[in-house]
Amino acid sequence: MSEVRRPELFNEGLIKIEWVKKFMPVCDELEKRYAESKPFSGTTIAMCIHLEAKTARLALLLKKAGAEVIVTGSNPLSTQDDVAAALAHEGLQVFAWRGESQEEYEHNLERLLSFNPDLILDDGFDLTTMLVQRFPEQARNVIGGTEETTTGVIRARNMAKAGVLPFPVVAVNDARIKHLFDNRYGTGESSVYSFMHNTNLLVGGKTFVVAGFGFVGRGIAEKLRGLGANVIVTEVDPIKALEAHAEGFTVMNMDKACERGEVFITATGDIHVIRKEHFLKMRDGAILGNAGHFNVEVDVDALEKMAEESYEARPNITGYKLPNGKVLFLLAEGRLMNLAAGQGHPAEIMDLSFAAQFLSLKYLLEQKGKLNAEVLMVPTIIDEDIAFTKLSSLGINIDTLTEEQKEYLSRW
Repeated sequence: MSEVRRPELFNEGLIKIEWVKKFMPVCDELEKRYAESKPFSGTTIAMCIHLEAKTARLALLLKKAGAEVIVTGSNPLSTQDDVAAALAHEGLQVFAWRGESQEEYEHNLERLLSFNPDLILDDGFDLTTMLVQRFPEQARNVIGGTEETTTGVIRARNMAKAGVLPFPVVAVNDARIKHLFDNRYGTGESSVYSFMHNTNLLVGGKTFVVAGFGFVGRGIAEKLRGLGANVIVTEVDPIKALEAHAEGFTVMNMDKACERGEVFITATGDIHVIRKEHFLKMRDGAILGNAGHFNVEVDVDALEKMAEESYEARPNITGYKLPNGKVLFLLAEGRLMNLAAGQGHPAEIMDLSFAAQFLSLKYLLEQKGKLNAEVLMVPTIIDEDIAFTKLSSLGINIDTLTEEQKEYLSRW
């Protein structure tokens, strides 16, 4: 039995889902291919994911393809209650609501695992981690899983190195169709939108500090520059730092950047990128946001302890008055600003990522018992299938190699 907080909002959620469906042609094509053959018949899929309209589209697609789908949110502030209600109304098992406590969040993860899923679709790897730590016997019965995020893939690989990963996990995040589009264009646009929507402030002319220049960080930096911002990049990787410099961004360490920035956005996947010594050096009115999966990149605990006063400055923005008299503003409690305080990635972007999720789960099911318990790349054929399908929906044709060209490229 589903547990959602606002079941009466199901119609509003269905309207949201219907809207994004119109802009997700690859998922539409997958539904046409597999709604009749139902490759997931008899399979239970547990989804731990940011629960909003695009992810709901994926959940309903899996259901159409025969799966029993159980869903919870991967972030206490990213669940949209109307969308959760819509999925419950459509017959899925849903255990999620906006504003869950940590205890409620973990309890909902346990509820998903109580269904003994055959496949796991994870976003951050919390569900899989709980399964391995608390229910190791049950983990042996899982066919495999997929992971959506950079942070989650890092956790999966560390688990594999430690020899405790119990089943194969497909790193959907590392697929070209995912990180080249979702991480870069999707996070870039949705994070900048979140800043603009929640602050009602101008981007052009402001100095933004972007921590991290992976695909997420560079996407944010590029979008900000396109809107006229002055962008400083901080990095720990010398190659990425040099790349940011070659792209024309100002590169420095956070110790210096914290004195110059007006707005800070973290995108590293690591802990305490912005911390106490940085807070004290920041200008009055500096705004802090995070685009990494977990709420650890800005040291919120340190900020709360040192603040003499905190208050709601605007919806989704907390003001912290420091002992030096300055006030810092934090977006979305330091959680994912584009989801906890936004609408998430554009539908056209998630169409690609969720097609990769669907086809990767199908691949794991087809390869049951044949794969090692390790982190796997998305097969190239899946990447290219999605790209060709998307191009076809756009009416774009591309060249193909002639036999002569193929032969030439095969020579040594």
